[in-house]
Amino acid sequence: MKILSDILYKAGTIDLAGFTRIEIHNITADSREVTQGSCFIAVKGTQTDGHNFIEAAVSKGARAVICESIPENRQKEVTYVAVKSSTKALGIIAANFFDQPSTKLNMVAITGTNGKTSVATMLYQLFEDMGYPSGLISTIDVRIHKQKIPATHTTPDAVQLQKYLANMVEAGVSYCFMEASSHGIEQERLVGTKLAGAVFTNLSHDHLDYHKTFKNYLQAKQKLFDELPKTAFALYNADDKNGIVMVQNTKAKVHSWSFQRPADFQIKLLENDINGLFLKFGETEFHSILNGAFNAANLAAVVGVASLLNISRETILRHASRLGPATGRFEKIPLPNGVTAIIDYAHTPDAIYKVLSAISEFKTPDQQLIAVVGCGGNRDAFKRPSMGNIAATLADRCVFTSDNPRFEDPDTIIDEMEKGVEIVHRKKCIRITERRQGISAALKMAEKGDIVLIAGKGHETYQDIKGIKHPFDDREVIEEFKRQIEE
Repeated sequence: MKILSDILYKAGTIDLAGFTRIEIHNITADSREVTQGSCFIAVKGTQTDGHNFIEAAVSKGARAVICESIPENRQKEVTYVAVKSSTKALGIIAANFFDQPSTKLNMVAITGTNGKTSVATMLYQLFEDMGYPSGLISTIDVRIHKQKIPATHTTPDAVQLQKYLANMVEAGVSYCFMEASSHGIEQERLVGTKLAGAVFTNLSHDHLDYHKTFKNYLQAKQKLFDELPKTAFALYNADDKNGIVMVQNTKAKVHSWSFQRPADFQIKLLENDINGLFLKFGETEFHSILNGAFNAANLAAVVGVASLLNISRETILRHASRLGPATGRFEKIPLPNGVTAIIDYAHTPDAIYKVLSAISEFKTPDQQLIAVVGCGGNRDAFKRPSMGNIAATLADRCVFTSDNPRFEDPDTIIDEMEKGVEIVHRKKCIRITERRQGISAALKMAEKGDIVLIAGKGHETYQDIKGIKHPFDDREVIEEFKRQIEE
């Protein structure tokens, strides 16, 4: 139970007078979750407007309603409070309702087109390995020390986020690493959350179906750094041309990492093969079981964050050498016939380019690289021709297949991918719309020593078709193929 005036503090209300005695037992922005004694926050979303559900919330027992415009028909026993922004109010109210949990944690947010999940997960692994109970909020799952909870969004809604953080505090967690998506930042889901620091990995075209323009997408990411306090740090990738833009208006202490430029955290890639990376940070060399230059960059971010959280370089590198990939991020699966399958979440042109380039860096001339690639439906269609051409250019053979078609025709999506493929590379490509068949075909093409990249879905265990999430896991298709070989 909380007092309404306490949870409204700094929420932008007109007047807090008279609210002190109102007890609130629950807060929600979803009218379906309203219970007796709830505070309902009416938020204007991209699909629906919570103001249209105020009456329904009141009928279910809402005792207070926070909204941007007070309805004409009001119930006497209900308190209505007008705020400038219900979205911002939701974050502040949620943080206050759960007793400001972020102030009791060292919280770091990671944003960027690619690398968010890997950096956040590796930081969680690193700090857990060093003996610090830690938390993780990622696309894949939420971790509260040893507890694992499936994720529903990259960045949870404000109420769920603050609830997770409160659970972390109760569990004795001291560090929390979270992905901050452009949607989550723009929709103010992090309002009310105090950050110790924020990280920028890279920026390439993605989510333009939502943001409309690349400039809007960039500004959504930049907002995270613009709102950092002076006490926080801002760590950016100096090798990305947008890195310096991200931090140009921040009040936080700015730091950078780089392969190519002078930076606070300088990294050198000495060796890169199928067995891992040999790297140099400053004067210290160390080996990682991870693969690819992109993972070297992710490690640079991890070392940078841990250093800025006052962990010694020696301790960081000793434990970092044991870090493995996040689920579905360059996940290597050896097959009995000598073929290596790699599952990766790469679903943007930049990510496809990086993962195929990483494999090309260590594969030998007699090894064949076969790529299975698809594009999601009802998402940024602009990237489809580019993804098709990148895959066809960098792979020796390519299978275009279905990803999450959602409400689009999967064959139409593949048509758009094929349109981008240069004539010289078209003979390398085949199309197999059904994903299971496409993966199986690629695995059957491969011979001893070959590498099969299965891109696009990574950690996902479903395929979204016409609004229904059908069970589907790329790993299961690989396991079925392994059994066939062994029989």
